[in-house]
Amino acid sequence: MFDNVRADVAATLDEIREAGLFKPERVIGTPQSAAVTVTAGGRPGEVLNFCANNYLGLADHPEVLAAAKDALDRWGYGMASVRFICGTQDVHKELEDRLSAFLGQEDTILYSSCFDANGGVFETLLDDRDAVISDALNHASIIDGIRLSKARRHRYANRDLADLEKQLQETQDARRRLIVTDGVFSMDGYVAPLREICDLADRYDAMVMVDDSHAVGFVGAGGRGTPELHGVMDRVDIITGTLGKALGGASGGYVAARREIVALLRQRSRPYLFSNSLAPVIAAASLKVLDLVEKSNELRERLAANTALFRTKMTEAGFEILPGDHPIAPVMIGDAAKAGRLAELLLERGVYVIGFSYPVVPHGQARIRVQLSAAHSTEDVERAVAAFVDARDALEG
Repeated sequence: MFDNVRADVAATLDEIREAGLFKPERVIGTPQSAAVTVTAGGRPGEVLNFCANNYLGLADHPEVLAAAKDALDRWGYGMASVRFICGTQDVHKELEDRLSAFLGQEDTILYSSCFDANGGVFETLLDDRDAVISDALNHASIIDGIRLSKARRHRYANRDLADLEKQLQETQDARRRLIVTDGVFSMDGYVAPLREICDLADRYDAMVMVDDSHAVGFVGAGGRGTPELHGVMDRVDIITGTLGKALGGASGGYVAARREIVALLRQRSRPYLFSNSLAPVIAAASLKVLDLVEKSNELRERLAANTALFRTKMTEAGFEILPGDHPIAPVMIGDAAKAGRLAELLLERGVYVIGFSYPVVPHGQARIRVQLSAAHSTEDVERAVAAFVDARDALEG
């Protein structure tokens, strides 16, 4: 059968390449860190890494690695089962309790990924009597999760409170209404206006859900994410997030929420019921990550300093960076092919970044999404800026 469609698939791939939208995968031969060694897919050798979600630099932190090694001996490699059969260990419950306390929620449920977490919420909580109101720039996992639900689907323009209120007014006949937003929008680095969203939710009797994957660990005074930043930790009903970014960079996700919501997810959430448990080594290492995040602000302060330095230096050098103070710093290019070529020139100059273009971002808004880390030194940041200037000159010249 595939022989009948092979030519069509190949033609589609050719179209993607010709449009400058093909996404090659570079292979690294070292742990995730501020610098990595590229072994395939680009110039071989050590390069500065400015495109990972390793915000706090914990992916290769010695204490996290030690906790993971100890967990292998104590808990084994994997559970070979789902949670409700024989896939729950003490370490899973301990991590759920720690996340609940850290995020100020009543209970937490672990998933294999945040994509699965977002995929398991809407179908469980909502049916055709209900309405979900989603920010237009929410993550693909939220969009896919909503599609699994029979709830009425409404969308409001990115961070547009007037449009959100309009959607709330138009859905007052629904049994339940759930407003859902990213805490930080991953392509822009913009932060959702959660206080105002919660105010509207109170006014119109709606629930609030936040995917805080690009915030937990480093946003807010204690690293508890955008609800802490906006002072609404007690007003957000559902928080989803990942262990695969600032919290160690491995894998795994969670839903932290009201007690009854988590209890229902344990009974009916399909990605939870039909997926293997999170590997115990990740759960144990994540506990150590929470220890490190809670005991000191040093990594958050270093990340903030690196972010401010990069944004300032790049602006002075004449680059257009979307405004904000998040370590996601999008360098706007516009043309997709030009963004891809600039990323190649930067790799040749020892800086690993990726060009983002359609369908990840809208047509005409291609960019280099730079991501700062606490693992970067001041010299690393300054070297990256110098490489951007040199690569731009080569591209234009």
